[in-house]
Amino acid sequence: MNIFQQISRAIIKKSFHLSVWTIEQFYDIALYEQKGRELKELPDGTLGKEIGNCLERNGLRLVPNYESHDLKHVLLDFKMTPVDEIRMQAFMLGNGNYSIPSFAIFIFGAMFLPDLWSTFYRDFKSGQNAKPISKWTIEDYAHCQISTLREIVFCYSPLKQNCFHMHTVTRVGAYAAIVLGSFGMLFCLPFLFSSSIADLVGAGFPFLGGAIIASAGLIALSNLKRNIRPAHESATP
Repeated sequence: MNIFQQISRAIIKKSFHLSVWTIEQFYDIALYEQKGRELKELPDGTLGKEIGNCLERNGLRLVPNYESHDLKHVLLDFKMTPVDEIRMQAFMLGNGNYSIPSFAIFIFGAMFLPDLWSTFYRDFKSGQNAKPISKWTIEDYAHCQISTLREIVFCYSPLKQNCFHMHTVTRVGAYAAIVLGSFGMLFCLPFLFSSSIADLVGAGFPFLGGAIIASAGLIALSNLKRNIRPAHESATP
């Protein structure tokens, strides 16, 4: 592993720890620690038990409002590491989980880890061929045997190949525009407070471009929802 790869992984690790710490500041962590202990009391072989054991081994706890995130880590057998976090997001994008956090985490990781692009692509393809699990929750599946759940997920035979249609392409492009535009704005923001005219000009135009790109993504999402709604209404007798 070269120095760039080591630095990239260190940045990603620090970023994830900071994100989790920030989320935890707004919640009563004692409740989530109790929930983790309750998971460990479930019978051996259940998904909940495996989640509790995994969190304990890694010195972690349930992240408030992101409990299903830990479910996916254990169910899909991705380690609790920053690199495997990005791999899991690649899998989930292939699995149909088109959310802003998934796109943001994946794009952030892909930018810093170009040496793993082929791995991310394989994970994405695996997600396409697996049963959709984006809506699965600990409350619904904690008492189920993990071996049975994995068989359901990975031995899935969809009637239709999971592929992108026009609405999906538009949605993915809109989310990507929002994430990339926002990232560009945040990157340029510190330079806008500089006293140097060169910095102001050099950062001002990219900042404006990022704002336009992010706005275009928001408009595309709005138009997509507007076009879908009449179709549902017209189908109603």
